[in-house]
Amino acid sequence: MIRVGITGQAGFIGQHLYNFLGTKAEQVSRSDFQRDMFDNPEALTDWVASCDVIVHIAAMNRHEDPQVIYDTNVGLVQKLIDACKSAAVTPKIIFSSSTQEEQDNLYGQSKRDGRQLLETWAQEEGGSVTSLLIPNVFGPFGKPFYNSFIATFCHLLNTGGAPEVHQDAEVSLIYVNALVAHFYAAIISEESGVVFKAIEAPYKAKVTEVLQKLEHFKTSYVEQGQVPDISQAFDIDLFNTFTSYIPKDYFPRKFVKHTDNRGAFVEIMRAGTSGQSSYSTTVPGITRGNHYHTRKVERFAVISGKASIKLRKVNTDKVYEYILDGSEPAYVDMPIWYTHNITNIGDEELITLFWINEPYDPADPDTYFESVD
Repeated sequence: MIRVGITGQAGFIGQHLYNFLGTKAEQVSRSDFQRDMFDNPEALTDWVASCDVIVHIAAMNRHEDPQVIYDTNVGLVQKLIDACKSAAVTPKIIFSSSTQEEQDNLYGQSKRDGRQLLETWAQEEGGSVTSLLIPNVFGPFGKPFYNSFIATFCHLLNTGGAPEVHQDAEVSLIYVNALVAHFYAAIISEESGVVFKAIEAPYKAKVTEVLQKLEHFKTSYVEQGQVPDISQAFDIDLFNTFTSYIPKDYFPRKFVKHTDNRGAFVEIMRAGTSGQSSYSTTVPGITRGNHYHTRKVERFAVISGKASIKLRKVNTDKVYEYILDGSEPAYVDMPIWYTHNITNIGDEELITLFWINEPYDPADPDTYFESVD
């Protein structure tokens, strides 16, 4: 069992890595990091002593004064080194650097100089440092106007704003799920000493191309209720990023119900991509689910009976609840990294239709069990 700690655990990349490691409980345990530890030398010293591996992600990305960015980031590295020396430990340190090391700006310089400080420490103290040179990262839950232009575009499109392209450059991109897999590989790697790796960007796209895709998602999915074509890896990664910014009060979405003397007709699903459809019956008082997905797109449609659908983002406390009644058929889509369930709260059998964008694969189910409540 490898004891892993993550500085910047609550940040964009940090929270994704922390949650990913939660799916690897047989291989790693997590030593929780608190924001104020860098201001408390004793607490930081105790924390580094509790870790076999430290992933150093904490950093300042933006500030009106670039010198503050430089001083902050290099200062955090120095505090981490000082804590290791104080505790007389040499945990393996994985350093999150940036392709901006190669650019002439103080953020990039802070990453380069911080990496070099850690490499010197490793050489002098007999430690191990793996530095990962990371391209532009995007994914769910990024902070708009801070983490990436994609986060900003998604936020604006889902809150009535109008994204603007100031420079239509081609950008190298990596999805956060792919990035944390690289971190995990470094965590379990037996490589020692000073290691430097440049992470290849799986995607390259112009800013306008990304915006066009996101605008299409808004039109087809948000406005028309249709899942777009997400058969390509880049498209589903962008789609799962986009949907994470949709306000939670967007659901449930009522279907259009057509009724005549023969009965009723409801169109359940229209999609520009392949998937798997199924249905379940649930007796009163029974709950199904209590699991989450990290990549799958899933829809719950209640067509008969009364249901409570609950969602909770992994490692948070807030629970969202939706009440659906088959007399007014409606659906709720399950966001990734939200554990979810459905309960029959009525007096009759509950009938639910399910759609998911990929068939169930027992060898790679992308299904992790965790109670909502």
